[in-house]
Amino acid sequence: MSEVVLIDTTVFLNVLDVPGLNQDRVDVLDEFEKKIKRGDHFLLPMATIWETGNHISRLGSGRRRREFAKCLAEQVRLALNGDVPFRATHFPDREEFLSWIEDFPDFAMRSKSEKKSGEGISLVDYSIIKEFHRTVAQNPSRIVCIWSLDMDLIAFRKTP
Repeated sequence: MSEVVLIDTTVFLNVLDVPGLNQDRVDVLDEFEKKIKRGDHFLLPMATIWETGNHISRLGSGRRRREFAKCLAEQVRLALNGDVPFRATHFPDREEFLSWIEDFPDFAMRSKSEKKSGEGISLVDYSIIKEFHRTVAQNPSRIVCIWSLDMDLIAFRKTP
């Protein structure tokens, strides 16, 4: 059965082959190929786009930053136009984002996980989690998951 897959930054950085953040590229591309053959649908959350851009902006040279920024821009343009393999997720409107911001302090205060008790849930992760719940509600009879290399986000998986 195909899945609806929200792509986290950790995976997207490997797909784009961003230097220094692509150490799992071979495994990610192997898994990506399996997911494509299975017929999975890939969603690119707004937070993944923003965070990937932040990482790209920290590359060591302007030439490399430009090269990978152009690659990111092209992939996002394709996703926004509905071209495969990714589709961009819903971008929250003002009211929805205000509700997220209202709830965010409670999530930032919480420990990210038992292993990361000194770290709260980031706004990026929180928005991906919100998008996960939105996607689950829109796809009640489908498997929905967050594809991440971050153990905390891997836990988000809903089966019908």
